[in-house]
Amino acid sequence: MELRYLRYFLAVAETRNFTRAAAQCFVAQSALSEQIARLEVEVGTALFARTSRAVRLTAAGEVLVPLARRVLADVELAQAELDALGGLRRGRLRLGLLQAAASGMDLPALMGDFHRRFPDIEFQVRSDPSADVVAAVGAGSLDLGIVGLSLDSLPASLRHEVLACQPLVAVMALGHPLAGRETVEVAELVQGRQFIHLRRGTSVRQQVDAAIARAGVAVRAGFEVSQVLDIVSLVAQDVGVALVPRSAANGPERAGRGSDGFRIARLSDEAAVFPVSVVYDADRLSPAAAAFLRMLRDAAQQKQPKQSHQ
Repeated sequence: MELRYLRYFLAVAETRNFTRAAAQCFVAQSALSEQIARLEVEVGTALFARTSRAVRLTAAGEVLVPLARRVLADVELAQAELDALGGLRRGRLRLGLLQAAASGMDLPALMGDFHRRFPDIEFQVRSDPSADVVAAVGAGSLDLGIVGLSLDSLPASLRHEVLACQPLVAVMALGHPLAGRETVEVAELVQGRQFIHLRRGTSVRQQVDAAIARAGVAVRAGFEVSQVLDIVSLVAQDVGVALVPRSAANGPERAGRGSDGFRIARLSDEAAVFPVSVVYDADRLSPAAAAFLRMLRDAAQQKQPKQSHQ
């Protein structure tokens, strides 16, 4: 079985379309269809059910998808290991990241430092919900994932290391009645105020929803945005109130975003925190991923003394 058969198979499986898969693989559709047919002969069964309107995976095709991804990931890892014999000179690093403003770490600076050390390593970066990033690491399509999930939400099949654990803070406009308080309760923050949410499915949203649930209150329907920094900007315009990771309210990412017309306050709920971890498959850690993981560990260690007093 040739590796290109598996690459073409996965392209069709992901696009559900032979024409788009062929374009993605830079081959003629007739050539791709022929290779898929040869693969089906080799495995002894149909992998796709084709109609005039749709292409779908058969039961055998569904079984082959994760296996094909694993095989190709192993081949890439083997190539990376061979490259490492001559030094970390080429290859790629596939990262899944949460929003930098929510991480409590200066991820762009770390990536810049890595690029200066290893300029020939290609970055491939995805910014997806944490659950999707964890699934991609498990499937072998990402090398490292930086996620905001609690440890009991992470699969036992993957290694995980906590990089940061920062508190959620209340964010309110300057004119809010609680703006002068150092500590507030979630229930009094949201009382009678429109609440600004991050979109559903994100790890920040999950932790915020958990804090609201612990408070036993309902929030007024309000904005739902996709960027955590936009939440703080809307609060500054007195559109509503919000809960965000502390770094989103006072981190360097806010530079150049206008005057800070808001105040933050600690929450009385000590369980309202946002943990950030790196997840990886220890058996499939490429040299590039291992090098970046060491940098993450060093950065987390440097921040630890500051965080221990929060």
